[in-house]
Amino acid sequence: MAVDVIMPQMGESIFEGTITKWLKKPGDKVERDEPLFEISTDKVDAEIPAPSAGVLKEIKVGEGKTVPIQTVVAVIDAAGGAAAAPSPAAEPPKLQTKAAVPATEAPKPQARPAVTPAPRAEPPKPRPKEVEPEPPRGDGHQIHSSPLVRRLARENNIDLSTLQGTGAGGRISKKDILSAIQSGGGASLAPQAAPSGAPAAAPGAQAHGVLENAVPRERIYFGRYEAQPMSVMRQRIAEHMVASKRVSPHVYSIDEADMTRVAKVRASAKAEFEKKYETKLTFMPFFIRAAVEGLRAFPTVNASVDGTTVVLHREINVGIAVALDWGLIVPVIKGAEEKNFLGLQRGINDLAERARSKKLKPEEVQESTFSITNPGTFGGLMGFAVINQPNVAILGIGAIQKRAVVVDDAIAIRSMVYLTLSYDHRVVDGAVAHQFMGKVKSMLEEWNEDVL
Repeated sequence: MAVDVIMPQMGESIFEGTITKWLKKPGDKVERDEPLFEISTDKVDAEIPAPSAGVLKEIKVGEGKTVPIQTVVAVIDAAGGAAAAPSPAAEPPKLQTKAAVPATEAPKPQARPAVTPAPRAEPPKPRPKEVEPEPPRGDGHQIHSSPLVRRLARENNIDLSTLQGTGAGGRISKKDILSAIQSGGGASLAPQAAPSGAPAAAPGAQAHGVLENAVPRERIYFGRYEAQPMSVMRQRIAEHMVASKRVSPHVYSIDEADMTRVAKVRASAKAEFEKKYETKLTFMPFFIRAAVEGLRAFPTVNASVDGTTVVLHREINVGIAVALDWGLIVPVIKGAEEKNFLGLQRGINDLAERARSKKLKPEEVQESTFSITNPGTFGGLMGFAVINQPNVAILGIGAIQKRAVVVDDAIAIRSMVYLTLSYDHRVVDGAVAHQFMGKVKSMLEEWNEDVL
């Protein structure tokens, strides 16, 4: 029998997804729960498993296409695919209806389950989520769009009621709002007109410069070049970075910490730690523990901004930037203030591994209250990171290097690291930022916690 493969909903606020890669091709056998295709959403990239064992009969949505949730993207001939194999060539036009199954030569017991209306009755159920309406605008009509689309509309002063959605049921998609932004906020959504109109966009549209050019296109395409379209993840990163720089006035503070004691503790405990707990011992949990103490002492750094309201978070959820071969993602260690050293290390290793294998869930990259990035892993001496919204600060960790420093009026070789803090000056002042950094520095230099 035919089993529909649908675009899943990867979170309450996610209403569409982009297929980035098919891991199987038509005619391939698939096992239940075997990775079938990869998707990218506003929150996370993920591998989607096959809902049934059988043979991949048809791919309805190609790579690079963005479709609403619950859209049928492929069809699988369920178990017993060998018997069903001859039929696809004879009945492609009938794949759209369940009536096609009884028409085959397959035994009746196998055909009957396919006739049941349950599979076809399912898509309408989640429709209320898919078309979650925005409050009525001036003309009283309901506007169907995602929270992301509404946020972009607010940030760029665009009235969604003036736009004609191209999504299912007239839904205004992200592509529609970006086209409107590029064209200066007008109702025209012609994609081909956007590039030429981008340089003439209204000043307010320049703030969301994800698909816009700061200079005329003729100053970009010259000489020998290769034009590569941004991946979906790279587009998301670009959007978030532009929005963060536009919204938050970034200020930076630099300090350095003597990591000699921490380095000795790690070196002496590393082998036993890995043998005892079967997980790697890295420097990151040392920095998280130090950051947690700093955030406890200076809660303003563990905050978010809502207009003129400062939201002080009681939980400390630390986002850890993880570099991937295809981009960057920030999974979150939630409740970091409640975890012991081992819990932090296991959480870090688990999230990093699943981020690289595309196994993260959307909720695991949400609700961070503070973030840490580690350019030192790649040899960077220091880095000035862009704040991960809606946080108000992000800690940058440079490379840990042995340097000659003055200790008690004598030159000594110590393991040193540069720490940088990027913070939102709407909420965090320089005095608080440096006090926070001083607390982190003292925790690292005077480390006294047993890691075993």
